[in-house]
Amino acid sequence: MPIARLTAVTWSLSAVAAGALLVGCSGSVSVGNSEPKLSSDKLATTVSEKLAATTGQPKPDITCPEELAGKVGATTRCTLTANDGSTLGVSVKVTSVEGKQINFDIKADDAASPAPN
Repeated sequence: MPIARLTAVTWSLSAVAAGALLVGCSGSVSVGNSEPKLSSDKLATTVSEKLAATTGQPKPDITCPEELAGKVGATTRCTLTANDGSTLGVSVKVTSVEGKQINFDIKADDAASPAPN
């Protein structure tokens, strides 16, 4: 899997530092249904695993509000929540679909949002 521009830091950084957590990486998942799509739970798990493997850090807390359609160009947004409660947006974009395998890129926002008070 190609990995582009990634800076590894701990998941429990302040909201300002969390923005430097990562810029992007790639992943792929095989799905078993006739129309390839990835459930929001499976997508969150896969994104978390890919980020952990790429950075060498523990799996971050990732939530994805919707499934990812297995169509080239399809996108969705997920959220990484750091230990201090700050959040970082994560974009997922399908780059290719090979049968029932969905290949996608993962890119984090440049800046984090501070934890709610």
